Amino acid sequence: MNALKIPKVELHCHLDGSLRPETVLELARLMHIELPDESIEAVRESLIAPSDCDSLDTYLKRFDLPIEVMQTEYALERVAYELMEDASKENVKYIEIRFAPQQHMKKGLDHKTIIESVVKGVKRAEQAFEIKGNVILSYLRHSDVQGIYDMIDAGQSLLGDGVVAVDLCAGEHDLFASRFKEAFSYARELGYRVTIHAGETGIAQNMTESILLLGAERIGHGVAMMNDAEAYECVKSNNVILECCPTSNLQTKAILDIKAHPIAQFYEDGILVTLNTDNRTVSETDMTHEFQIVHTAFDYDTAFDIQIYKNSVKGAFADDATKAWLLTLLES
Repeated sequence: MNALKIPKVELHCHLDGSLRPETVLELARLMHIELPDESIEAVRESLIAPSDCDSLDTYLKRFDLPIEVMQTEYALERVAYELMEDASKENVKYIEIRFAPQQHMKKGLDHKTIIESVVKGVKRAEQAFEIKGNVILSYLRHSDVQGIYDMIDAGQSLLGDGVVAVDLCAGEHDLFASRFKEAFSYARELGYRVTIHAGETGIAQNMTESILLLGAERIGHGVAMMNDAEAYECVKSNNVILECCPTSNLQTKAILDIKAHPIAQFYEDGILVTLNTDNRTVSETDMTHEFQIVHTAFDYDTAFDIQIYKNSVKGAFADDATKAWLLTLLES
């Protein structure tokens, strides 16, 4: 089996970080958004983070324009459909797309309409391409805690029908988990699964607290646990899945060199690691590239790819029938 043609599963992909530059330009024109430079080159430059990006906060500025154009039902459905299409072209068979509904209310859309629009795009793409998908609802952790309840309630009617989980995202500057303990208990009672961005840029304790206080089954990034025995043991003993995103981690300075990425250490120690893009456009990457750079850095082969695929299927918030189908693809 060709390592780069192996079927793929992606569990950590941000919708607003994965827009086609051409679509951003077209949507900006439709919405009469004035751009300093309307050339596709300038738009692409505004969306893609430089390889020498100085921090996570600088990296996050690349989301400003995509969010500005993602304020209508049409735009939300379209970009979700296009992301599914783009992923399908590199043999991604299942993808979980995450986004923060609260960022798409500037023109009057409510949470429910926003979530339904994205799910509609995902479902339309499922009919057009050989790929399945689900949506993860993210909440900006520096926001008022009460706001997350609006998001949770709005997505409830689509649970198991396009929506699968809740997440906390954005800059990681403090120990945030305790503030959201009751909200995540409420979400889990309703049937939401849980994944949390934690340990991306240095606060490993956030990983431990996300697991123990919020019920996180998966952790987004988790790089910081390589220097924290407590977080490491918490992840390993609880069989928590790690959503690793090497290219993104390089850009945000979570790691300084790809060969220093702890994914190899985690993988070889039996941690349930997965490989993901984080943001296809902002990081100018795709799943094939992520596998390529890890292969090159650590001299891995197809056996690594197959184990990553199995880990990803195990960690996916998909139903049993979808997981069974995904596993059959390894046999073809």
